[in-house]
Order: sequence, then C-alpha cells, then structure tokens
Amino acid sequence: MMFTEAQNKALSAPLDPQHVSQRSQAGRSLSYIEGWHAIAEANRIFGFDGWNRETIDLRLLGEPRQVDGKARVEYMARVRVTVGSIIREGCGFGQGIDKDVGQAHESALKEAETDAMKRALMTFGNPFGLALYDKTQANVQAPPPPAITANQLDELQQLFDHLNVPVAEFLTVGKLHSLKNLPADRFDRAKAWINKRALEQREQKEAA
Repeated sequence: MMFTEAQNKALSAPLDPQHVSQRSQAGRSLSYIEGWHAIAEANRIFGFDGWNRETIDLRLLGEPRQVDGKARVEYMARVRVTVGSIIREGCGFGQGIDKDVGQAHESALKEAETDAMKRALMTFGNPFGLALYDKTQANVQAPPPPAITANQLDELQQLFDHLNVPVAEFLTVGKLHSLKNLPADRFDRAKAWINKRALEQREQKEAA
C-alpha cells in the first residue's frame, strides 16, 4: 500500500500540544493522547473505512482482589490495526477498580484495549503519539496559524485603496513581508488598523 501525499504529510506533521494530556504515575508526570483522539485521527487520515482494529488477545492477569473495599481487576490486551496491506500490533494494560466487580472488569477491559490500540497506531507517526516517546518532544508543536483567504486578501486590498492607506506602512508595523503572510486570526485587527490609520491621516490633513 502507498499512502497519498496528503496522508504522508499528516503522518509526519508535529503533534499539536493541545491534544496532549497529562497524568501522574509513580511520582512522574506522563504525557499521552486520549483514545478517542487516536480514533478521530485515524478516521481523519486513513478514512472511516480505510482502517480496522481487532483485539487478537485479551487476558485476565490473576484473579480479582479486594483493595480498600473495592475489587481490583487487571487485563492485558493485544490489538491489531490494519491499514490497507499494512498491519501493526500493540500490547496494552488496563486496570479497573470498583465496588462492583463487573464494572471493574469492564473498566479494565476497555483500558487495556484502548492502550493496545494506541500503541499500534503510534507506529504510524506523530499524530498518534509517537512524538511523545522522544524525551525532548521536539515534534510536539502548535501548528502555524492559517493564512488569510483569497477573499479576505481582496477585501483588505480594497480597503487600503479606498481609504488611501499605504500597504507598505502596515507591513512594516506588522513585521510582514506580504499581506499573504498575514495570519487569519489577525484579519479583523488589520481592518481595524486600516480604519484607524485612515482616520489619523484625515485628522492630520485637517490640522495642517
């Protein structure tokens, strides 16, 4: 199987830190991605019908035991993820603690399967948490803000022309090489700046 150019780009892209969660374990802070996010990314990158997961092994690790009045259950799972002709497997561990032993089993099973699935998907790239295995987390980066659209660019240019405000002045103040480099989240502020600058120019002419 050959991934498309868009899929390769998505798989090699840095992991957005907003998708990274933290938990404490054995006195350490661990970074991880949620199971639902891993599934959402697989659907986004491979397509809803482009991948499959299968639990190929599920084992109860010892008998349930009572701890502080609650049943503690532990499971190990092995999950196989298939994308086209590519097969990856991962092992995971799950623990359930509940007064109801049935609920403890259910929690442990789900956690073990989800953990195993994430480990299998992780081998495909950063969006699935591979970047978190690097201690420096160099590939955990916020994506650059999207640039303005062609329609927004036209609107700004018309506003510059209509109000007779120099584009070069705006680029200097905004530390931009071109209007095309303006992030989309600065579009409204740019319009406000143009209108304010036009008002200042008019006041300066009237005072002269």
